[in-house]
Amino acid sequence: MSEGRDCHAYSVRHEQQADPPEQRRPQRVRIVHLTAPVFRALANGDLETANTASPVPLSAYFAGPEWRAVWGRRSKQVEENPADAEWVTGVIWDERQQVAVGRAGYHGPPDPLGMVEIGYAVDPAYRRRGYARAALEALLQRAAREPQVRTVRVTISPDNVASNRLASQYGFTEVGEQWDDEDGLEIIYEVDA
Repeated sequence: MSEGRDCHAYSVRHEQQADPPEQRRPQRVRIVHLTAPVFRALANGDLETANTASPVPLSAYFAGPEWRAVWGRRSKQVEENPADAEWVTGVIWDERQQVAVGRAGYHGPPDPLGMVEIGYAVDPAYRRRGYARAALEALLQRAAREPQVRTVRVTISPDNVASNRLASQYGFTEVGEQWDDEDGLEIIYEVDA
């Protein structure tokens, strides 16, 4: 563990999955929070430095070009407000395999109305194994435990059928749409915490 900080993680054991039968097995994941130095290193594509400061080992995909913009936003956010590190994007850590399989977290702490927005993505090498579902469950469970959280939001591209289907299985309902400069049109879904 780097910088003498406690690693806050939220675990979930997932029993039911929509994956092919040969891949069905319960997933046990934790969302492991990262620190400003890890975010900064990942934003710069510096895996070696990131792994020196990270509480869990990260694969090359974490420092690759696809996720650098997210790490850049989180780096700036946590440098401006260090307390946000306990809320923002962390690592989806597979407890059984002891491997980082993706990223998940909130975009920040609850806003004044008690809303948090979640985001998650799974490394392509680990997709269709129930990790997105397990991460979503972990984020929803934490939101339910946090007294200041009233609403959980997720924004999904209309073309992302798998994520739309997953969100609907957890009671998310469409409340509008927005344009994101990076991702284009997104449908806004919310559910009570």
